[in-house]
Amino acid sequence: MQQENIIISHSEEETAVVARSLALKLRPGDVVLLRGELGAGKSTFARALIQALCGEETIVPSPTFTLVQTYEASEFTLWHFDLYRLNSPEEVYELGIEEALQRGVCLIEWPDRLGSHLPKIYREIELQYGSQYHERLITFKE
Repeated sequence: MQQENIIISHSEEETAVVARSLALKLRPGDVVLLRGELGAGKSTFARALIQALCGEETIVPSPTFTLVQTYEASEFTLWHFDLYRLNSPEEVYELGIEEALQRGVCLIEWPDRLGSHLPKIYREIELQYGSQYHERLITFKE
């Protein structure tokens, strides 16, 4: 049975606090799936998590067009995948996902694009629009 924990964020800053707290728990081999509609805050969450691990001055562009960006944290390489533009699940192997899964931490936006190539063990986070303009529901599923 999958457990869910829902956090209500009222701003981008609060979403960043949640992401930074998760960053402190990540270890090599961890996979974090980020789900949510366009504009729901996946990139905001990812940016805060990456900066928590690699330094606030780290520039974190969206990997929408490159599909993957890597960052060196103190204990591992962090792989940030944005699979929105992936044409087929098999293309993920061209992006180096096998190496990422073995040695680093993977942060994957649009994980549904992986199809049957989804890793067996992962943390899933879904960001949804709340009832107020900046409000987001951040659901952790483990």
